[in-house]
Amino acid sequence: MKHTLALLLILACLPAMAQKKSYVEKVNPFIGATTAADRTGNGLGKTYPGATTPFGMVQVSPQTITGGDNGSGYSYEHTTIEGFSMTQMSGVGWYGDLGNFTVMPTTGTLHTVAGKEDGSITGWRSHYDKTTETARAGYYSVRLSDYDILAECSATPRCGILRFTFPESDTSRIQIDLARRVGGTSVLQNVKVVGPNAIEGWIRCTPDGGGWGDGGGNANYTVYFHAEFNKDLERYGFWKADIRTGESRHLGDVTSNTYLQRVARSEIIRDRKELTGKHIGFFTEFPTRKGEQVELKVGISFVDIEGARKNFSAEIAGKDFDAVARTTAEQWNKELSRIDIEGGSDEEQTIFYTALYHTMLDPRIYEDIDGRYIGGDLMIHTESEGFTKRTIFSGWDVFRSLFPLYTIMLPRVVEDEINSLVTLANESGNGYFERWEFLNAYSGCMLGNPAISILTDAYMKGLRHYDIEAAYRVAKATSAQFGNGERGYTSGGSSISCTLEYAYTDWCIARLAEALGHTRDAQIFDEKTQAYRNIFDSEMGWFRVKNDDGTWAEWPDGGRTAHWYGCMECNPLQQGWFVPHDVAGMTALMGGREKTVADLNDMFEKTPREMYWNDYYNHANEPVHAVPFLFNRLGSPWLTQKWTRFICDNAYANAVEGLIGNEDVGQMSAWYILAAAGIHPYCPGDTRFEITSPVFDKITFRLDSTYFSGGEFTIITHGNSDENIYIRKARLNGKSYNKCHIDFADITRGGTLELFMSDKPNTKFGKQ
Repeated sequence: MKHTLALLLILACLPAMAQKKSYVEKVNPFIGATTAADRTGNGLGKTYPGATTPFGMVQVSPQTITGGDNGSGYSYEHTTIEGFSMTQMSGVGWYGDLGNFTVMPTTGTLHTVAGKEDGSITGWRSHYDKTTETARAGYYSVRLSDYDILAECSATPRCGILRFTFPESDTSRIQIDLARRVGGTSVLQNVKVVGPNAIEGWIRCTPDGGGWGDGGGNANYTVYFHAEFNKDLERYGFWKADIRTGESRHLGDVTSNTYLQRVARSEIIRDRKELTGKHIGFFTEFPTRKGEQVELKVGISFVDIEGARKNFSAEIAGKDFDAVARTTAEQWNKELSRIDIEGGSDEEQTIFYTALYHTMLDPRIYEDIDGRYIGGDLMIHTESEGFTKRTIFSGWDVFRSLFPLYTIMLPRVVEDEINSLVTLANESGNGYFERWEFLNAYSGCMLGNPAISILTDAYMKGLRHYDIEAAYRVAKATSAQFGNGERGYTSGGSSISCTLEYAYTDWCIARLAEALGHTRDAQIFDEKTQAYRNIFDSEMGWFRVKNDDGTWAEWPDGGRTAHWYGCMECNPLQQGWFVPHDVAGMTALMGGREKTVADLNDMFEKTPREMYWNDYYNHANEPVHAVPFLFNRLGSPWLTQKWTRFICDNAYANAVEGLIGNEDVGQMSAWYILAAAGIHPYCPGDTRFEITSPVFDKITFRLDSTYFSGGEFTIITHGNSDENIYIRKARLNGKSYNKCHIDFADITRGGTLELFMSDKPNTKFGKQ
């Protein structure tokens, strides 16, 4: 992972101010870049190491595998690369999607299939030299050992660029696999030679080709491209596999030996300028001298060919690789400077800035340079309401930490996402918020109504550049479509998770209704917020699955730690703490404050230090992410301080295995940023942030002056150390402050929060 000469040149060209503090240098995109499982069999980060811009439509990244539960298409432990694709997903399970327009430089014999890493099917796939693999924000490079080719990647928001340094060869080549898709295959492709050095075309992806959830995620999109080489197309051709009409092409089909062997026997076509087919590719061949560099620039659009051309012309035409990479580094340096930290170890600073980097990948730009985008009706729309259309909303994950972080750091992104979800609800005709949106797809992934949480949190914090009444109508329709219904609870396999999460988001609607003057609605939804009580079994002393007829389902042998009993990806112990809107009511059900604190602390005490997937505090998955901050609400803030420092120290590392669970589109990283900074919400929709023990000596949030007048909000931690993890006292703007929480308004009006640390708990701090 050493620096290359190209990267050093990029950094050397940064503005003088940026050179004084290079945030880019503190990012390690290899953190979490593995799909390997921990010792319990659960996957780790699933990030990718490739190049992108902040919230870019394009991500140029190496691809090591097409099949498996491998959302990013890359895993560090793999030993071969099958190409470099223009689109990726970050940190997701469910087989993933994208990985479109895969480019591979080769020499020698032409292959029409990537082949398999174990060599059972020969193809263009190449081993790579791990010692040469380099990744920084906006740049990636590696040497392909089998061909002795150096591959470098960078990007603009809507375009990608690749530079290949070839050996001396009579037959060097760049191949483009138009069929490839991470979770399956695209179903139809087109490519056309449109100039002496240019090609363009499209790649159609539907559920019939697998992809998101192997088709279950309902992904339906087309990638349009315009690509130019810096070398004329004098010898070029296509390949086309024989795919039968009606043939099943889900993930298991297209990764089978039978299918791949048929692709390996594809027809080679050299006498045409255009080709359309169900599994095709394009190649251009040329002689190279040793060290000769060939560049490929690609503009993409999800709208049409015209959009791809416009994006190309506006962002990358006339620019070479070094110019693009330099600009991208500058963009990242600017965005990463939104939070400045001092103190902590070099490793902790790298963890922090890599986390910050990962929070600015999605929700990505979905509109072209001219403002056009494909809407929920699959028609072309033009954004005219003053927002940026965005996509990839992992709602069940990101409402907990990522979007609350954005309310401080990137308020415009919050408003963009609300506008994007409202327009999708209206354009699609569905009329409700999707909980996990992917390129307009209503995937239905996970549960709950997280968009309602994000809407309420934004509105209560004064972020209001959207039609609130239109958004409110969609929120009500969402609760009606997915909620606890007339029974006042949800039955079935996810009874506990659904009932608790719907009760919380109904509380969010109640707060919106109250703020908007809809008094009757506020009363109705306030009643719905108490649904959690309907599944609490006083005999068991915990939440329990209830049947349709109101009887209790059988209590499992594992009791509260029985995984999947009434819960989504967790157990009743982990999910049962999720009543953020009514801590007093929850605590009373659980037997009072002292009993609740003891029970909660016992869960943390039983958590293994390695923090891998477990039955207690399972930080690898989202349902528990707010739980450490519950101690603040229960009057024991020193335990919030103790356990958040424990999590920061043990659940994150500057390593490929440095994320103990899926990154989940920025959520895992956002939790770290806020907790390590010393503030984190417990109940989004409430403007209160819980104060905890910061990892760093000084954290400065540089506020967006368009939204906030405060300039900067700084947290200074006096006497901070690995031992001094407890807050002894605090000052806010020079005045004594004895609260274990701070309001959003106090943060965004600017100022300084000082925390004085000790190695012993101060049980009186935060009692006010």
